Amino acid sequence: MNIMKIHNDEDFVQTGANLVAGLLQSNPKAVLGLATGSSPIGVYERLVKMYRGGLVSFAKASSYNLDEYVGLPVDHPESYRSFMNKHLFSQVDIDLSRTHVPNGNAGDLAAECLAYDQMLENEGPVDLQILGIGSNGHIGFNEPDAGLNSGTHVVDLLPDTREANARFFPSLADVPRQAITMGVGSILKARQILLLVRGAEKAEAIRNAVQGPITTQCPASLLQIHPNVVVLVDEGAGQWLK
Repeated sequence: MNIMKIHNDEDFVQTGANLVAGLLQSNPKAVLGLATGSSPIGVYERLVKMYRGGLVSFAKASSYNLDEYVGLPVDHPESYRSFMNKHLFSQVDIDLSRTHVPNGNAGDLAAECLAYDQMLENEGPVDLQILGIGSNGHIGFNEPDAGLNSGTHVVDLLPDTREANARFFPSLADVPRQAITMGVGSILKARQILLLVRGAEKAEAIRNAVQGPITTQCPASLLQIHPNVVVLVDEGAGQWLK
């Protein structure tokens, strides 16, 4: 793991954006694994700025998102498809037909999970997988458990995850109780992983993930076995790292 503690927001977003842009400059047909949440927003905004400045193009790239809520309409402002459209897809030259987000409204969710894995298998591996981390150590929506699923699957969201996401909804009752997520096995197939971690509330989670034991009770700790992980932490998140 290459762990980088970044001292200001400007350097954090530029470092993350440079990694994505550098990949696209060297491999315009790169397969990107994308994440939602507060940590990658600044990186996406910087990539939009770089695109407008003629520094990067997404025209030949494709993307696969980690996860999506189950039962939330695709045009709901808090769906992850809406998030990606707002913060990246609608503002760059990516072909929307090559942007993939799990369908949380599929009539057969098990079949949707299998189809998503098959697309990843056919088009992958992902060249660069962007990740955030939950305060309980989850990546994607792979929650702490006695065992973890390797492939894409439906997960019941834990109460603390729903509570953490409630700030985006009118009330806790409006937060979906399930999501579709890529499995840890799928995530680990990526050629490179970029883990973005911001905020003091993530300090314990990232310390456990990168310096604690490898355990399914902290799904992010399995990233320790990957050969090419870049971890960007801000001052708050990295305060307990050695």
